[in-house]
Amino acid sequence: MFIRILGSAAGGGFPQLNCNCRNCADVRAGKPGFRPRTQSSVAVSRDGQNWVLLNASPDLRQQIAATPALAPSRQSGLRTSPIKAAVVTNGDVDHVAGLLSLREGIAFTLYASQRVLATLAANSIFNVLDERLVPRVALNAGQATELTAGGIGLGLTVEAFPVPGKIALYLEDPAAGPSLGSQAGDTVGLRIADAASGAAFFYIPGCAGVDAALAARLRGARLVLFDGTLYTDAEMLAQGLSAKTGKRMGHISMSGPDGAIAAFRGLGVERRVFVHVNNTNPVLREDSPERAEVEAAGWAVAFDGMEIRL
Repeated sequence: MFIRILGSAAGGGFPQLNCNCRNCADVRAGKPGFRPRTQSSVAVSRDGQNWVLLNASPDLRQQIAATPALAPSRQSGLRTSPIKAAVVTNGDVDHVAGLLSLREGIAFTLYASQRVLATLAANSIFNVLDERLVPRVALNAGQATELTAGGIGLGLTVEAFPVPGKIALYLEDPAAGPSLGSQAGDTVGLRIADAASGAAFFYIPGCAGVDAALAARLRGARLVLFDGTLYTDAEMLAQGLSAKTGKRMGHISMSGPDGAIAAFRGLGVERRVFVHVNNTNPVLREDSPERAEVEAAGWAVAFDGMEIRL
């Protein structure tokens, strides 16, 4: 199974166009020890020929252009694409806006929870994805679904499962109280498996915490791509960039007693990679003590173009 990180940053990318925080200013100035990053998206393939997108970021066209494997081959016809399916984990703008870049008559299957599919159906702009070419398939929680394109199997299965999180920002309802209207299916994690070999990995780019159910699911996994938005819960408050904590935004922090590093300790996950990294996160500074701490704990920080094989 081939896995490629198309975009490793959180919403806004790195540098974020309107941000002059220390990280963004330094990467914009070309200082050493930084990598620019586009917004969160992953591509996976069993055979290296037919690809599945895991989330579709606003930077998807740029990401496809930077990835030769996602371009049509010269022998494949006038209008074609090796992208055969897309699986969406939530309704966040940074995970669905890129679907609009696949509107030029590309035939692929779109998979998401019923909650997310309902959000897309309620917004008429997504009607540019003709359902005769782009059928929409609801994922049932806890049920493995064969990924197909035009009725032909892609050799991969996906299992969606609820993870702690919240509804997309533009759908928040303050009148609903602390939950903001969040329901099961607003945020899901994915288990992607090779149907033949059984090799599998988990993709969880948005997660507010690791509860007992999620810990049990991830125990002993070969690979987990996990929410690395913030290093500390109050990171954006401390930098004067937001009035929200990570928990309020639906994201666990990397560090601290309730953070991802602590939560994964003892789970026996073979390979752990942080994805969806916010521009304020000090781990983007490759010589920072925070980066050293993350790597000493056995984690890697994803970068655009990172390739993994299972």
